[in-house]
Amino acid sequence: MQEHLENTIGLLERTPGALDALLRGLPEMWTENSEGEKAEGEKTWNARMVLAHLVHCEHEDWMPRARTILERGEQQVFDPLDREGSVRAGAGKTLEALLDEFARARVKSLEGLRGLHLTPADFERRGRHPAFGAVTLSQLLATWAAHDLTHLHQISRTMAHQYREAVGPWSRFLGVMQCKGHSE
Repeated sequence: MQEHLENTIGLLERTPGALDALLRGLPEMWTENSEGEKAEGEKTWNARMVLAHLVHCEHEDWMPRARTILERGEQQVFDPLDREGSVRAGAGKTLEALLDEFARARVKSLEGLRGLHLTPADFERRGRHPAFGAVTLSQLLATWAAHDLTHLHQISRTMAHQYREAVGPWSRFLGVMQCKGHSE
């Protein structure tokens, strides 16, 4: 993982800018509408909700868990991610405020990550996830990058969903219109 850390950081540092370029200043039709409801009656997330989730994870997930791995190893189970934390992270904030907060938090996270001066052995150090059991720092960092990509994909899919009827017969050529999501 060490040789790939700068590649991972390169992706992580671009996510806030990509979201800012995509979302800032858009009409609410793009940022407040979702894909509707899931079969269980649970509502799907809109772009604003995804952004609030990313802010919450930036504060409560990635770097706190990396530090737990490095400081306590498998002796301490990671705190479970508060599923309602995203709601609190977004409460009363504009989309623009969330974009700004995410950008600031990500800069701070990546400064912290670089400041760890990780060695090859550090990437194989293990922590304990509450559901998965033992996980390595390398897996956590790869998941952080893939998590960003998952949510960029989710936002694109949600936005495309707003045109599901309007595209007419072209729908069959637009993969984003066929995608049903991938997360559990």
